[in-house]
Amino acid sequence: MNLSFLKRFRVLFSGILLLLFLILFIDFTNLIPESVYDTALFLQFIPSLLLFKKLFTVAGIGFIVIIILNLIFGRVYCSFLCPLGILQDVISFSTKKIRRLKRYKYVYQKPLSWLRYGFLGLFILGLFSGLTVVVSLLDPYSIFGRIASGIVRPLIVKGNNVLASILQKFEIYSLFHVDLKPEHWSVLAVSMFFIILITVLSVKKGRLYCNTVCPVGTFLGLLSKISILKISIDKDTCTSCRLCEKVCKAGCIHIPNQTVDFSRCVNCYNCLTVCPVDSVKYAIKPLKSSSKKEKSRKAGSNTNRRNFLAIVALILTARKARSQKIVSNNATVPVKRTVPVSPPGSISVEKFNLACTACHLCISACPTHVLQPSYIEYGLIGFMQPVLDNHAGFCNFDCVKCGEVCPTGAIELLNLEEKKLTQIGISKFVKENCIVVTEGTDCGACAEHCPTKAVHMVPYKDNLVIPEVNEDICIGCGACEYPCPTTPYKAIYVEGNAVHQLANKPDETEQKKEIQEDFPF
Repeated sequence: MNLSFLKRFRVLFSGILLLLFLILFIDFTNLIPESVYDTALFLQFIPSLLLFKKLFTVAGIGFIVIIILNLIFGRVYCSFLCPLGILQDVISFSTKKIRRLKRYKYVYQKPLSWLRYGFLGLFILGLFSGLTVVVSLLDPYSIFGRIASGIVRPLIVKGNNVLASILQKFEIYSLFHVDLKPEHWSVLAVSMFFIILITVLSVKKGRLYCNTVCPVGTFLGLLSKISILKISIDKDTCTSCRLCEKVCKAGCIHIPNQTVDFSRCVNCYNCLTVCPVDSVKYAIKPLKSSSKKEKSRKAGSNTNRRNFLAIVALILTARKARSQKIVSNNATVPVKRTVPVSPPGSISVEKFNLACTACHLCISACPTHVLQPSYIEYGLIGFMQPVLDNHAGFCNFDCVKCGEVCPTGAIELLNLEEKKLTQIGISKFVKENCIVVTEGTDCGACAEHCPTKAVHMVPYKDNLVIPEVNEDICIGCGACEYPCPTTPYKAIYVEGNAVHQLANKPDETEQKKEIQEDFPF
């Protein structure tokens, strides 16, 4: 039976899936609905495992589905569902079109079992000991996420900004300018290291990364040894032409012995399309040779548009307010933030660090760009995990996007009312840095943008007013810190809560009164 259609289906399916994941990570319009994220992330192995481990919910059983598929078909996850694996296939295919790189041919590779199982052991140790930095460095989905978010997305945004500038000259405003804060060099270096490593290995050795470094591939490879369907070679009809070996990107077909190391096979089905005598089979069990001199061999070792526009308006308003204040470097008191601000829904910094794999999907989805990859804010354990950076943006009062897209449950989804009262930190006012004190001028940018009116203005002197913080109703969103114009230090900043608290509900009467005073018409 000719099974070449399996390859065509794999190429089509995996291509669509890769495009979907790229869109999820590079989308800066915030228009993709939550259901799309849920569907796409359900069958990502490590995020699903961590979600199930933390919340024990049906939404986290995707990894079980993957195991079942693996026990039936083999490592279909690696070729059909893993975005990093599919990216390697795209790189391999593309580079084979370059004349200088055509010399790199696929050949049988001896299994580096010590390396495979070493990385798997290290991953399991990190998973159960709380060393999430190890998990995030080895999880293929998170690696792809950081590449897409940290390398591809900035290029797309820069292209958008150039095109938006050109269109605006013709008074066409269908595109808008998007600001992105550059990642810390260390975070970018990690992403660059992996994309270079994966590219080199893909060009020279096909799927060697999946069969030596990736712990998911190694684990699924172990299960593949007992899978129902396996690729095997009919030794009675095989002519040893080596065509199947030359297209095997996993390097697991050994023609001299006419065997397939199915623990390393990624089910790309390339071999099924090239065999001229149909000796390569995808059958319920490996075929046995009819020769009496040979024994049967085992497999080898192995939020919608309206909210978005409202957010854009808030950012532009805050930026305008900040740009209108021309201040000198009179802020002399350094800001000493002792606890980083973790995303709303993360419950506590400790719980967040234990569950987050630093895939950066929430960073890509955040409409105000307040979520940024951490450097040393969380320490080594939280390297590259999202942290709120109020120099880049603020946490929008009416947004729960990070909780909607988080695949591991590190950021739990809060309903909007819960989120509006979740105190992720508390604003601290540094009087000595405020331009009301240093320059004797009005400001009030922090109070204007505070959604709960926790920051409000009180009399100071010479008919001036100065900010004051009501810590009981402050939720630590950073809407006060972001527009603060003082340099080089802020006059108001958010000190994170190690464990998130519940803020008191703001007095709506006072809020309405203040709004009427600001907008009497």
